[in-house]
Amino acid sequence: MQLRPFTTTSFRLAKPAAPVIKYLGRPTNNLSAGLVGLANVGKSTFFQAITKSTLGNPANYPYATIEPEKSIVQVPSDKLDHYQRIYNSQKKVPTNLTIWDIAGLTRNSSSGAGLGNKFLNDIRQVDGILQIVRGFVDDEIIHIEDNKVDPVRDLVIVNDELILKDLEFIEAVMEKSLKNLKKPNQAHEAKNLEILEKLSDGLYNGVKVINGTWTDEEIDYINGLNLLTAKPTVFLLNVSKSDYLSGNNQFRNKVQDWIDAHSGKDKLIMFSAEYEHALEENEHSIIPTVIQEMRDSLNLISFYTCGDIEARQWSIRRGSLAPDAAGLIHTDLQKTFINSIVYKWDDLAQLEVFDEGKLKSTGKQYRNGKKYKVEDGDVLVIKAGSGKAR
Repeated sequence: MQLRPFTTTSFRLAKPAAPVIKYLGRPTNNLSAGLVGLANVGKSTFFQAITKSTLGNPANYPYATIEPEKSIVQVPSDKLDHYQRIYNSQKKVPTNLTIWDIAGLTRNSSSGAGLGNKFLNDIRQVDGILQIVRGFVDDEIIHIEDNKVDPVRDLVIVNDELILKDLEFIEAVMEKSLKNLKKPNQAHEAKNLEILEKLSDGLYNGVKVINGTWTDEEIDYINGLNLLTAKPTVFLLNVSKSDYLSGNNQFRNKVQDWIDAHSGKDKLIMFSAEYEHALEENEHSIIPTVIQEMRDSLNLISFYTCGDIEARQWSIRRGSLAPDAAGLIHTDLQKTFINSIVYKWDDLAQLEVFDEGKLKSTGKQYRNGKKYKVEDGDVLVIKAGSGKAR
């Protein structure tokens, strides 16, 4: 969309941006999630449902999946559908989320059991965890823990394995840091050791890193460690089709109680891999909710660029500034960023047709500089040097 000449009185200035919040995890917008859980709990079946593919290897025996499978799924967006209508865009382009189907863990994975070291390393490569927990009873489907369904026990096993692997890694880093402390000009190592000891104390007390309280300086250091328990988790209780349709399950309350006690920042969603796998086109799917909850856990929001050719959705970390958004569209726009024009979702949600002139005259067109913090649902028009606009 090309910009027409404007005067400063044609715009409302957005409110000043709040301080930028630092998050645990990679400082990037290209984030991914991994399906994690014990072996043979329905991960691959769910992976096929969420990716609408035949990838993955659902089978009635443990370790049917060895190498992780990757798929890129589209992120559903009612806002994108609405923007395409009011802008009369020829096409819409949704944003994506990368999903990995990771082989199942087992008790003592952190010690190498069941190829555990490899599987834990696969988890290290993703940014968020979709942890599937078995909540259905079916004598024909094997459970690796004495063939007995007990989701709370399964939660404890996976949680302990992740914590033990992080402790093993932290102890190795501490040993190296202690050696470095004896060398000249290594004063920063003392601070690093303090953070490592804080991490270790929390993990020994069963507190995942994601549930700790950290300063910005500590977050910067922790992010360099890429710890397993620093990744946000969305828990998926896999129930039978009949339980899912009724909304009742014998294990649900106990699972929720465990999450509240041990992983209180994380969300629980009840779903049925059986139901999703055989879903008819006109039936309601829980998958859009799962994708959105994972994005929320990863602190991802969406902004949009719209015109008559296309309406496009972009993913960006919550708290990112306008020049960061410009850089996603094109690196040159970030380098030569001047300002942005912003239309807010609340102002566009009830419109039938986008009318730039009316929005401007009613004070619903905002001009912002480099410190503007992008909000979910924003439609952005970027003005950059050399006459570039997008």
